[in-house]
Amino acid sequence: MMRSLFSAISGMRNHMSFMDVVGNNIANVNTIAYKSSRVTFQDILGQTIKGASSPQNGRGGTNAAQIGLGMNLGGIDTVMSQGSLQSTGKLTDFAIQGDGFFVVSDGQRNYYTRDGAFDIGVDGGLVNPVTGLRVLGWAADAAGAVDTQSPLVPLDIPFGTRISAQPTANMYMAGNLDAGTPTYSAGPPPVGFVTTTVTAYDSLGNAHSVKIDFQKAAAANTWTVVANFDNNDADTLLNNAATVTNGTVVFTSSGQLDTSIANNGKVSVSLASLGTGATDPLTFTFDVTKFTQFAGQSQLNLSNQDGAPAGALVSFAVGSSGEISGIYSNGSSRVIGQLALATFVNPGGLMRAGQNLWTPSANSGDAIVGQPNSNGRGTVNTGTLEGSNVDLAQQFTSVILAQRGFQSSSRVITASDQMLQDLVNIIR
Repeated sequence: MMRSLFSAISGMRNHMSFMDVVGNNIANVNTIAYKSSRVTFQDILGQTIKGASSPQNGRGGTNAAQIGLGMNLGGIDTVMSQGSLQSTGKLTDFAIQGDGFFVVSDGQRNYYTRDGAFDIGVDGGLVNPVTGLRVLGWAADAAGAVDTQSPLVPLDIPFGTRISAQPTANMYMAGNLDAGTPTYSAGPPPVGFVTTTVTAYDSLGNAHSVKIDFQKAAAANTWTVVANFDNNDADTLLNNAATVTNGTVVFTSSGQLDTSIANNGKVSVSLASLGTGATDPLTFTFDVTKFTQFAGQSQLNLSNQDGAPAGALVSFAVGSSGEISGIYSNGSSRVIGQLALATFVNPGGLMRAGQNLWTPSANSGDAIVGQPNSNGRGTVNTGTLEGSNVDLAQQFTSVILAQRGFQSSSRVITASDQMLQDLVNIIR
């Protein structure tokens, strides 16, 4: 009789723990990147009333008779399934799609989190504004290279940091030169040429307008390149002649650049007497290897150039692989850092540390740190946060189960008490 009381007590006690876990899950239904917990129960070793026997002397075997002594809390597991992604539009909000944890630090100890609600601190550091923990990764060098084998460091977004001017060394153009253009004549009026104006930058970041003329030569499918520029003397007519080397561009009869000619289409332009105090002359390669010569309107487009004036960091962007690219006021961009993600052999073994933080345990394994989107790690999404993975329908069902389990155990105690009362009343 007493066994039923103790069994019922264990059922009530552990269903209360069940309700505690479910209540905590429901309370965190809107917590960023919260991972729900799951309760498992186990029975307690039963008391053997009669042992089992094997078949003998023509009789079959008999089973053991055992009376259970109640139930026990087997474990509280963490469900590490993906939460839904919620768009916030905030540049510093990050969410991980897949496995992995952001690495954050208080300067003495590393913690791990999937809560990517970060911000830029007053010192330019990428931090969690609630806890003040700094986000770790790898910083890029002046050339934008990142060494992911080096130790993790706090990431900075140094707004206002300036980069030096980059003189133009290469320009790349694409387009078409009209095959029906007549042979060039200086006129007046001049005919037989196609003109475009581009901007080149010297070593101090000064912009120079350069007029490029493609003049149709008398030889078939041949064009001559002539260039003029300003030299910072308020010359709006661009009458300062530039030195052009390898300035003959030849096409085949099929309208494509003649690749049998060495360096065909790679025109060298040199601007002397710039008048700005910059490195003089400014020499760059004007690449037109993507040009064609077909009948139709001429069209010249500057695809890219590597020159730029000095600029300051005004914004940044984070790619799916965690690379942080600084965007500068001069329109250029450069990698300034790399986010790190940590994975664990058994992420379910991590210990909760509060404030959406996790710490390793003896059963989680050590953190395996690397770049996002590599070796099974997830990708990083910007402008989004990961929601809780709590399933409310499942949790409310668990509330009913916990309540009914507790209620049923209490009824057992009531019934056992009545039976004990009846036993006591026998002697009356």
